[in-house]
Parts: sequence; structure tokens; C-alpha cells
Amino acid sequence: MALRVIGRSVRLLGQIQRCRPVMATNQTAQCLSQAASQPEPRADENESVNPTFVNRNPRNLEQMALAVKDRGWKTIWPHREFYHRLEFSRTQHHVTAHVFSSSSPVPVLSCSTKEWSLKKELASTSCVVACQAVGEVLAHRCQQAGITRMVYRAIPWTYRSDAVQSFRSAMKEGGITLSEPRRKYIST
Repeated sequence: MALRVIGRSVRLLGQIQRCRPVMATNQTAQCLSQAASQPEPRADENESVNPTFVNRNPRNLEQMALAVKDRGWKTIWPHREFYHRLEFSRTQHHVTAHVFSSSSPVPVLSCSTKEWSLKKELASTSCVVACQAVGEVLAHRCQQAGITRMVYRAIPWTYRSDAVQSFRSAMKEGGITLSEPRRKYIST
């Protein structure tokens, strides 16, 4: 009897079976099963880490008190060393409040009794209750914008008035802290 060499590869359900050479007589074929080889994983461009990281959240360093505060000149008033500054003004007819960022002269948020939604709810647009209402609405807007800390430096001769005190208490009750953390200096 002649020996016949059978060398075949059969692919069955993701497995490769390689058979050993066997004799054609009554012997059974002995097969060695192995799993199909998987390709080596490669790091795609999307998964690689950029060696120079750019922070795309501009307020991240500000919230950790690591961002640089512009100091300005010592002779100017109000001082420029802040991330956000609250400005409150009361005239003969209206009450207004603005939140300024250190990087922009345009207000980030504002509230006034000139707005119709506030004006229609108030009996007078320049009384103590109007100051409290402006404080409550501005505090709510600041919370929605994510601004929870800001600097408020009232003019010294108006600081003790009932209107300013009701405005400050409304802002504090709304969850706004009227002081900023001191800047942290990290040595490199």
C-alpha cells in the first residue's frame, strides 16, 4: 500500500485546522486546531496623544485660580485684578447691574429695570425692592452662565445704603460669591 500524504487546510467557523500526513489505510487523521490569527492592534491617529496639549476651555484655569490676572496700574480705580467684576449703578429712574470679564470692555451679563419683564412686576424702578429684584435676576443669569465668583467693589460712600445692601444680599442668596480666590503662583 502506498502512503499518500494528505496536507490540507480547512477553514471552519473561524478556526484553521491543519491535518498531519496520514496513511490511507485504516488510520484516522490527526488534526491540530488553532484559532485564526488576529491582526496586531495599531494606534490610530485618533487614539494617539498630542505631545503639546492646548486647553480649549478658557475658564478652566480661571476656576482653579491659575489664570493670570491683569494687574494694571496701581493708580487706576477700580483695580483691574479680577476675572469677573460686578458693577452696580442706581440712577434717579433705573437700577442696572453688569458683569464684566477682564478680557473685554463689553458686559458679559447685565440686568436692568429697563427690561420689560422686570419693569412690569415692580411698582417703582428705583426703590430698594427694585435693587433686590435686579440682584435676584442677575444671580440666576450668572448661575446659568456658570459664573459663581466675581469681584464687587462698591463706591465707599454708597456701600452702606439699603439699596446696595439688598442687592448684595440677593446676589449672595442666589449662590454668587462676591469675592474671588487669590491667584495661585506655581513655580516651574
